[in-house]
Amino acid sequence: MPPDTEIRQAVMEDEPALVRLLEQLGYPDTQSFIGRRLSQQRSHPDALLLVAQRHGEVLGFISLHFIPQLALAGDFCRVSYFCVAEGARSLGIGAALEQSAQAEAQARGCDRIELHSNERRESAHRFYRRQGYYDSPRYLVKRLASGRG
Repeated sequence: MPPDTEIRQAVMEDEPALVRLLEQLGYPDTQSFIGRRLSQQRSHPDALLLVAQRHGEVLGFISLHFIPQLALAGDFCRVSYFCVAEGARSLGIGAALEQSAQAEAQARGCDRIELHSNERRESAHRFYRRQGYYDSPRYLVKRLASGRG
C-alpha cells in the first residue's frame, strides 16, 4: 500500500468526494441522491463501500456486493463501481483497494470476484489483468422500468 494511505469503510462525510469520483467515471448529477445510496450501502449487510484516503483526501473507492450461490460451494463478490482519482492513478491506490476487497471477499467465504467494465475503459482493463482478472465470455443486461422517482 502506498505510504500514508488508509483504506477504510466510507462514511457519510465522504459524499462530496464520491460525487467527484463518480463524475470522473462518467456519472454526472449524482449529488441529489448519493447520500441515500451511501446510506443504503452502509446499512446493507451484503454491501461494502471502501475508500482510499491519503493526507485527509479521498482518492478512490470500490463498491462491493457479496452474493451467496445456490449451486456452488463458494459465494462471489461483485465490484459494482471502482475509481481512483485521475491525478492519483498509477500510485498503487487502486491495487491497495483491490487487495482490501479481495481480503474482505475471502473473509466472507467468496471464491471469486466479478466485475463489469465497459469495453471503452481500456486502461482499466490493463489494471484488472495485472490484478489477475480475466475475460468472461458474456455479460447480459435487461433494463427494467423503475418505480423510483
